Amino acid sequence: MDWTIRLAERRDMPALLEIEESQFPEPWSRGMLLDELGNVQTRRYTVAVEAGRVLGYLGVMFVLDELHVNTIGVRREDEGRGVASSLLDEAWLDAAARGIARATLEVAVSNVRAQALYARYGFAPVGVRKNYYEKSHEDALVLWADLVVPSEHGPTLEP
Repeated sequence: MDWTIRLAERRDMPALLEIEESQFPEPWSRGMLLDELGNVQTRRYTVAVEAGRVLGYLGVMFVLDELHVNTIGVRREDEGRGVASSLLDEAWLDAAARGIARATLEVAVSNVRAQALYARYGFAPVGVRKNYYEKSHEDALVLWADLVVPSEHGPTLEP
């Protein structure tokens, strides 16, 4: 792994927006992302950075004793390098340190690549949210998993 993981900052906003626009049919707006970054009591956003360049990011929300994956994105040219996995590994370590043992997320039914990633983390479908995505009216699978800390203890967060 040639990148480090650190907490996302406002200065990362151009990269986050660029990744959002390139990856998602309904990208989050600057205002939405700034609200998420500013809500440090219940949200945690991290970025994977290599040579000063943001490769990808992960946003999670804490709800009671659960972790909710809000969003994860990786630059198209950096897909397949393990960036998303390293972000998830680091988040799982943080969740374990907080005493959180369960996670949930929604994923588009057509996004089989993301579903395969989530399956490797033990996520399994428990339901469907009909017309979840506003513009496309696509359904979303609701996935749940027990959090398992990576065996190699994954990356640590850079200060």
